[in-house]
Amino acid sequence: MSDRNFSKETLERWDDEYVWHPFTPHSVYRDEQPLTVVAGDGHYLIDADGRRYLDAVGSIWCNLFGHRRREIDDAVREQLDHIAHSTLLGNTNDRPVLLAKRLLEWAPDNLGKVFYSDNGSTSVEIAMKMALQFWQQHDGGSQRQRTTFMGLANAYSGDTIGAVSIGGIDLFHARFGPMLFEAVRGPSPVTYHRLDDLTRKQAEEKFVAHFDEVLEKHADELAALVIEPGMQGAGGMVTYPDGFLAHAAQKVRDAGALLIVDEVAMGMGRSGRMFACQREGVDPDFLCVAKGLTGGYVPVAATLTTNRIYEAFLGPPEEGRTFFHGHTYTGNALGCAAALATLDIFEKEDVLPEVRRKEQVLAAHLESLWDHPNVGDIRQYGLAAGVELVAHRDTRETFDSTRRVGMKVCSAARDKGVFLRPLGDVIVLMPPLSITDDELKTLVEAIRYGIETVLDT
Repeated sequence: MSDRNFSKETLERWDDEYVWHPFTPHSVYRDEQPLTVVAGDGHYLIDADGRRYLDAVGSIWCNLFGHRRREIDDAVREQLDHIAHSTLLGNTNDRPVLLAKRLLEWAPDNLGKVFYSDNGSTSVEIAMKMALQFWQQHDGGSQRQRTTFMGLANAYSGDTIGAVSIGGIDLFHARFGPMLFEAVRGPSPVTYHRLDDLTRKQAEEKFVAHFDEVLEKHADELAALVIEPGMQGAGGMVTYPDGFLAHAAQKVRDAGALLIVDEVAMGMGRSGRMFACQREGVDPDFLCVAKGLTGGYVPVAATLTTNRIYEAFLGPPEEGRTFFHGHTYTGNALGCAAALATLDIFEKEDVLPEVRRKEQVLAAHLESLWDHPNVGDIRQYGLAAGVELVAHRDTRETFDSTRRVGMKVCSAARDKGVFLRPLGDVIVLMPPLSITDDELKTLVEAIRYGIETVLDT
């Protein structure tokens, strides 16, 4: 019997018996009727009953051009005729070499080196370790006091210990406090749930002033600022004031510190530029990319940095200036082949101008949701958006978390053939970049249906 012929009931039973799912409250998991996905076709997931669902979160923000995309499939199959993996530790391989060259052609001009890893969390942690070691070795270690990292409240850069240390979401991070290193925490850009009687503009100005105050206080000891450009993703799809990234970059430079941009969620075209920092003309010291790098096929991540950073690690082996960090599957050939095919699609299909056009199409459809009284806020950045649901729009009062309103709305949207996954009561939209205009309309209509089904009955 083929292992693809097991019944849905058998798979669900074994799933319950053997699998521990990430970010999943298992006490309600089965009651919320999770999908059992057995195939994909373009922008759609296919479950064990043969039903098709528009993958409106891009399989958690990584699938850029659909499932079973022929060009990426062919690139991975072709690579299997050569080699699946060989170590990059002290050796090289043609696929990661070519990928590094082509990534840097897309990246800000100041970046000159690529260090590979396996996922977004490790790409950020690598940048932090490089920054710390850089200050120990640069200019004879004259600024080795720069050992402090700054992040923002409500931030998320992954789940490894270094990434959690710089993160700022208590629900995810607080319980691991005894394992974490101390970091400086700036304010969150959240301006919807503001505690005092301020306009949104005033709340944005207060956020920027508070950010400046914290950074300036720690300027002399600051190794680097870690920031998600464009939008805080896992923190609830929260946008920054216009121009804030460029402002923050200048403040970091004034402090003499380094800038790490976590482009794991908003990079690879999501913003309408290849990298979100390019939308504001920012040249970071480190750029971290994963998720969409391989089109959502294989876990490959990259940390891009400058030649200035790299040169601080050069010297005779006995001096110990080497960056002693690596992963078994660093620069995996299959993953790099998928990434190269992904870059081919960007180039051949002129993807980025279409993303910028679709950003406006999505915005127009989202505008219609303001008609519903439980839509408290709509936040969009490129082809990423969050629709925040509240109990009372006028007071911004939230729903009791036990009601799981966001999850119920997403479940109801499946009746319209759309798969969504919320962040609390924020409905997240992160569709493939190749989504059609008609599918964008279907997506927003399914959200409206879900809201009305759950909250109007």
